[in-house]
Amino acid sequence: MSAAVVLTGSPALAPLLARGALRSPFKRPRPDAGFPRTRLVLPGVRVDLARLAAYERVCGFATGDDSLPVTYPHVLGFPLAMRLMSGRDFPLPLLGLVHTSIEITRRSGLPATGEYELCVHVDGLAPHRRGTEAAVVTEVRGDGEVVWESRSTYLARHRTGSGAPRQTGRERGPLPAVAEWRIAQDVGRRYGAASGDRNPIHLHPLTARLFGFPRAIAHGMWTVARCLAAHGTPGAVRVRAEFRAPVLLPGTVRYAADDAGGFELRDGDGRHLHVTGEVRPLTA
Repeated sequence: MSAAVVLTGSPALAPLLARGALRSPFKRPRPDAGFPRTRLVLPGVRVDLARLAAYERVCGFATGDDSLPVTYPHVLGFPLAMRLMSGRDFPLPLLGLVHTSIEITRRSGLPATGEYELCVHVDGLAPHRRGTEAAVVTEVRGDGEVVWESRSTYLARHRTGSGAPRQTGRERGPLPAVAEWRIAQDVGRRYGAASGDRNPIHLHPLTARLFGFPRAIAHGMWTVARCLAAHGTPGAVRVRAEFRAPVLLPGTVRYAADDAGGFELRDGDGRHLHVTGEVRPLTA
């Protein structure tokens, strides 16, 4: 059974990013590597309402709602996840780590003025045709009950043997286009300020080029939040999203959705897929 470590405050992200970057060259990722078994717990969490409003504005959610946007608890739990993933015992290098998917289950609305407990742990490693993938689970408890949880996968690319299983998502034709969005160059900086995730690949073309991108790219969690703000979500809901390709900033994208709960984000020509996902109401 994993040990719980109770924190007294949310870790600062900038030192964790720096620590993870410094340790990255010494990591040797493989699916059978050891990984941290610690569960990080942060009790007594209250939402900074000014920061929440900034997040709602940059993602397109209505401001001033009583409940948190469905994606916002990810922001609260991300520093805990980064503490685990930047640690010496996490086998995947933080530099180059790609967020490939997220599944969110919200069992009820989360009041913005509520008090919560966060719990984050690494759920395991798995082989991927392009490397090794880690799963990170975040839980939010209110009054002792899990009211929100997510499972994110992060991919470290490296050479694999021929036995690595090919992972394929469900392919489908393009969904009906709903809107075209012109995304400003400063979206990465604005989202970084609201979320605390100031990864240099999102902030400026010069720093993005250091990591192989021609321009800054939008945060993956911004793209899915922007889609869900347009789509809408019921109070009790399960959301799944896969991140297929980064969105370069500035840029133009097409948001599409259907009546069955599917949504996606494509480039301005509609040929290349950035995000695909679905929204499903929870049933008793």
